[in-house]
Amino acid sequence: MKQPPASVEVTEDPGTTDPALRAVVLALLAVDGVLSAVAGALLLPFYLGAVPFPISALVSGLVNLALVWAAAHWAVSARLAALPLLTWLITVAALTLGGPGGDIVFGGPGVMAYSVLAFLALGAGPPAWFLWRRNRSS
Repeated sequence: MKQPPASVEVTEDPGTTDPALRAVVLALLAVDGVLSAVAGALLLPFYLGAVPFPISALVSGLVNLALVWAAAHWAVSARLAALPLLTWLITVAALTLGGPGGDIVFGGPGVMAYSVLAFLALGAGPPAWFLWRRNRSS
Protein backbone atom coordinates (compact mmCIF):
# COMPACT_ATOMS: atom_id res chain seq x y z
CA MET A 1 0.00 0.00 0.00
CA LYS A 2 1.37 3.40 -1.00
CA GLN A 3 1.85 6.04 1.63
CA PRO A 4 0.96 9.64 0.88
CA PRO A 5 3.96 11.85 0.18
CA ALA A 6 5.51 13.50 3.20
CA SER A 7 4.51 17.08 3.76
CA VAL A 8 6.94 19.76 2.73
CA GLU A 9 8.75 21.35 5.59
CA VAL A 10 9.23 25.12 5.52
CA THR A 11 12.69 25.95 6.76
CA GLU A 12 12.44 29.73 6.69
CA ASP A 13 9.75 32.22 7.55
CA PRO A 14 7.69 32.90 4.39
CA GLY A 15 6.98 36.43 5.63
CA THR A 16 10.60 37.48 5.33
CA THR A 17 11.60 38.96 2.04
CA ASP A 18 14.85 40.21 0.63
CA PRO A 19 15.18 43.97 1.37
CA ALA A 20 16.33 44.59 -2.21
CA LEU A 21 13.13 43.01 -3.53
CA ARG A 22 11.08 45.15 -1.15
CA ALA A 23 12.85 48.27 -2.41
CA VAL A 24 12.21 47.36 -6.05
CA VAL A 25 8.53 46.64 -5.45
CA LEU A 26 8.03 49.87 -3.48
CA ALA A 27 9.83 51.86 -6.19
CA LEU A 28 7.55 50.35 -8.84
CA LEU A 29 4.48 51.17 -6.74
CA ALA A 30 5.75 54.75 -6.41
CA VAL A 31 6.12 54.99 -10.20
CA ASP A 32 2.58 53.64 -10.51
CA GLY A 33 1.44 56.50 -8.28
CA VAL A 34 2.96 58.95 -10.76
CA LEU A 35 1.29 57.17 -13.69
CA SER A 36 -2.05 57.21 -11.86
CA ALA A 37 -1.79 60.97 -11.35
CA VAL A 38 -0.87 61.70 -14.97
CA ALA A 39 -3.54 59.44 -16.45
CA GLY A 40 -6.22 60.69 -14.07
CA ALA A 41 -5.37 64.33 -14.69
CA LEU A 42 -5.34 63.99 -18.46
CA LEU A 43 -8.67 62.14 -18.50
CA LEU A 44 -10.31 64.49 -15.98
CA PRO A 45 -12.07 66.73 -18.54
CA PHE A 46 -14.26 63.83 -19.72
CA TYR A 47 -17.80 64.84 -20.66
CA LEU A 48 -21.04 62.91 -20.99
CA GLY A 49 -22.82 65.05 -23.52
CA ALA A 50 -22.54 68.61 -22.22
CA VAL A 51 -22.04 67.64 -18.56
CA PRO A 52 -18.54 67.20 -17.06
CA PHE A 53 -18.14 63.68 -15.71
CA PRO A 54 -14.85 63.39 -13.76
CA ILE A 55 -14.88 59.61 -13.45
CA SER A 56 -11.09 59.53 -13.72
CA ALA A 57 -10.82 61.18 -10.29
CA LEU A 58 -12.73 58.31 -8.71
CA VAL A 59 -10.83 55.70 -10.71
CA SER A 60 -7.55 57.33 -9.68
CA GLY A 61 -8.64 57.18 -6.04
CA LEU A 62 -9.43 53.48 -6.31
CA VAL A 63 -6.13 52.80 -8.07
CA ASN A 64 -4.29 54.75 -5.38
CA LEU A 65 -6.10 52.75 -2.72
CA ALA A 66 -4.94 49.53 -4.37
CA LEU A 67 -1.37 50.84 -4.65
CA VAL A 68 -1.25 51.88 -1.00
CA TRP A 69 -2.78 48.57 0.06
CA ALA A 70 -0.11 46.69 -1.91
CA ALA A 71 2.62 48.93 -0.50
CA ALA A 72 1.36 48.25 3.03
CA HIS A 73 2.00 44.55 2.47
CA TRP A 74 5.56 45.18 1.29
CA ALA A 75 6.55 48.07 3.57
CA VAL A 76 7.87 47.78 7.09
CA SER A 77 6.48 51.18 8.15
CA ALA A 78 3.43 53.31 7.48
CA ARG A 79 5.60 56.00 5.90
CA LEU A 80 6.83 53.59 3.25
CA ALA A 81 3.29 52.33 2.70
CA ALA A 82 2.26 55.89 1.87
CA LEU A 83 4.91 56.20 -0.85
CA PRO A 84 2.51 55.74 -3.83
CA LEU A 85 0.18 58.37 -2.37
CA LEU A 86 3.05 60.78 -1.81
CA THR A 87 4.33 60.42 -5.37
CA TRP A 88 0.74 60.90 -6.60
CA LEU A 89 0.41 64.13 -4.60
CA ILE A 90 3.79 65.45 -5.78
CA THR A 91 2.84 64.73 -9.38
CA VAL A 92 -0.52 66.49 -9.00
CA ALA A 93 1.29 69.48 -7.48
CA ALA A 94 3.69 69.52 -10.45
CA LEU A 95 0.77 69.33 -12.88
CA THR A 96 -0.82 72.43 -11.34
CA LEU A 97 2.13 74.49 -12.56
CA GLY A 98 1.85 76.01 -15.99
CA GLY A 99 3.67 74.35 -18.83
CA PRO A 100 5.47 75.84 -21.78
CA GLY A 101 3.43 78.48 -23.53
CA GLY A 102 1.06 78.81 -20.56
CA ASP A 103 -0.54 75.38 -21.02
CA ILE A 104 -2.45 74.10 -18.00
CA VAL A 105 -3.71 70.63 -17.12
CA PHE A 106 -6.33 71.56 -14.56
CA GLY A 107 -8.90 74.22 -15.28
CA GLY A 108 -11.57 75.13 -17.72
CA PRO A 109 -14.91 76.87 -17.86
CA GLY A 110 -17.49 76.52 -15.11
CA VAL A 111 -17.18 73.52 -12.83
CA MET A 112 -13.92 72.45 -14.46
CA ALA A 113 -12.21 75.45 -12.85
CA TYR A 114 -12.44 73.50 -9.58
CA SER A 115 -11.46 70.16 -11.06
CA VAL A 116 -8.18 70.02 -9.14
CA LEU A 117 -10.09 70.12 -5.84
CA ALA A 118 -12.33 67.24 -6.86
CA PHE A 119 -9.31 65.36 -8.16
CA LEU A 120 -7.46 65.81 -4.88
CA ALA A 121 -10.45 64.82 -2.74
CA LEU A 122 -11.43 61.75 -4.75
CA GLY A 123 -7.89 60.71 -5.64
CA ALA A 124 -6.24 61.08 -2.23
CA GLY A 125 -9.23 60.46 0.04
CA PRO A 126 -9.56 56.65 -0.16
CA PRO A 127 -5.84 55.85 0.32
CA ALA A 128 -5.52 58.45 3.10
CA TRP A 129 -8.53 56.90 4.83
CA PHE A 130 -6.97 53.43 4.50
CA LEU A 131 -3.67 54.62 5.99
CA TRP A 132 -5.47 56.41 8.82
CA ARG A 133 -7.53 53.31 9.67
CA ARG A 134 -4.46 51.08 9.44
CA ASN A 135 -2.39 53.30 11.75
CA ARG A 136 -5.27 53.68 14.17
CA SER A 137 -5.73 49.92 14.51
CA SER A 138 -1.99 49.25 14.97
